[in-house]
Amino acid sequence: MTRNTAWKAPALATASLAAAGALAAWPHISAAPAAPAIYHAPRQALSPNTAPKPNSIQASSFGWSASNWSGYAVTGSTYNDITGNWIVPAVSPSKKNTYSSSWIGIDGFNNSDLIQTGTEQDYVNGHAQYDAWWEILPAPETVISSMTIAPGDHMSAHIHNNGNGTWTITLTDVTRNETFSTTQSYSGPGSSAEWIQEAPEIGGRIATLANYGETTFDPGTVNGGNPGLTMSDGGYMVQNNAVVSVPSAPDSDTDGFNVAYGSNQPSPPAS
Repeated sequence: MTRNTAWKAPALATASLAAAGALAAWPHISAAPAAPAIYHAPRQALSPNTAPKPNSIQASSFGWSASNWSGYAVTGSTYNDITGNWIVPAVSPSKKNTYSSSWIGIDGFNNSDLIQTGTEQDYVNGHAQYDAWWEILPAPETVISSMTIAPGDHMSAHIHNNGNGTWTITLTDVTRNETFSTTQSYSGPGSSAEWIQEAPEIGGRIATLANYGETTFDPGTVNGGNPGLTMSDGGYMVQNNAVVSVPSAPDSDTDGFNVAYGSNQPSPPAS
């Protein structure tokens, strides 16, 4: 298999850990261990000729596979606006730390730029953790501490190019009536738009994907209209030579899909 390794996380997490160690060594001062920085990296593509295939009669119709992404991505235009809705999935217990992220974003499919927002669903140190975040590479995610996230919450997200070098990121927990918005500078080319279930990057490596069960991304728009998703826009995730996350075919109105942990392809959602 081949991977796109053009993007590497900066050594921010290492620096933070070193600083924490120095602080702990100072007399009468103690510091809690620094949590590892979480990065939502560009797609790490795998060779379509060697990657394992999902359990599906439609397996050959997928357009791509990756070691960190699964879901749908559209290319072939310039993208200035994307929306998405999803249900926060519940993660199952695991012996080791495992991670999963649900998000929408622009760029990252074939380049190292990426602007995105989403939710984190992890199983860390013996318990499940859920939060909301936004991110513009090369920085790690910024946790949205003002939002409380739980499994089953309906999330709605919007990323919009304001046309003056800034973009507005908005994330709403529809279930809890909580909204966060931020306007940030971003200069990526806007060459892809995507709705992704991801294994994020921790400590410079792609994390083991958490067992998130199944979730739904529906509906979504791009540049203000229906994305017109097709199977060739879809891709699945492979880790340790096994398929671990597979999206369904698009729903009948081509603006949504289900995605499931494991190698079996789920059915699409009702439109």
